[in-house]
Amino acid sequence: MKVEIDSNSGFCFGVVTAINKAEDELHDKGQLYCLGDIVHNAREVERLQEKGLKTITHKDLDSLKNVKVLLRAHGEPPHTYETAKNNNIEIIDATCPVVLQLQRRIKKTYDEGVAAEKAGGRKPLIVIYGKNGHAEVNGLVGQTNGEAVVIQDKEGIDALDLSRDIILYSQTTKSLEGFREIVEEIGKRKKEGKFEYYDTICRQVANRMNKMKEFAGSHDVIFFVSGAKSSNGKVLFEMCKEVNPHTYLISDESQLDLSLVEGAESVGVCGATSTPLWLMEKIASLIKEKS
Repeated sequence: MKVEIDSNSGFCFGVVTAINKAEDELHDKGQLYCLGDIVHNAREVERLQEKGLKTITHKDLDSLKNVKVLLRAHGEPPHTYETAKNNNIEIIDATCPVVLQLQRRIKKTYDEGVAAEKAGGRKPLIVIYGKNGHAEVNGLVGQTNGEAVVIQDKEGIDALDLSRDIILYSQTTKSLEGFREIVEEIGKRKKEGKFEYYDTICRQVANRMNKMKEFAGSHDVIFFVSGAKSSNGKVLFEMCKEVNPHTYLISDESQLDLSLVEGAESVGVCGATSTPLWLMEKIASLIKEKS
């Protein structure tokens, strides 16, 4: 039986950078706080916790003082930095450069809108195509003093005030297809005012989708490895399952059901941008050993 790991799966460069920064600090000091799970994969979080990484919440941050805290790749809203400054917390900022650039663009758009309003005009409505409550989206909305509107799909357009000028951005890990559908739908419905949209989807993530479809279609059985908290993982898994109905979602090797590969000539192992390569390698090795 052929067992192959998808070369396009696994950590994106933003996650790699965050983990490298955490490991460097843990190697030197043996302890580090991280605001939220460093990556949406329980096994990788456990691995780093064993090295001394302590995951904290925003509520914990309010009471911490004189420590180091790592900000993960998802990014944070401005008030997180303000809290850190007030509490003498040293920030190790691992915000993904793509996310950071998007935060700055949204902040500039918002500030320009505020200036226009002061001059007697009307602020445009900033809309973000993304998952409500997602860490990255929280950071983006934070750039607008909480005024941006988040829509998760076309249905969300119903709640928009289409009489206002609209400026649309996207969470970096959303699908290109979904973004295009929203652009098309707003364009159809909008009868007055301006509509500007900016494709701010990370191409490292977007480009792996087509490659993963090819991978899923080239094997008899697919094991998609992803943590339960990964929204990117849910999207990619469903995409693989559309291509190959014999696609199974597992979080780690404990969920591996080898009866599913009986009679298969080739098995593929792939995963989300938050899935560590070492975990996919472990699962691939178990399939080879026991089949």
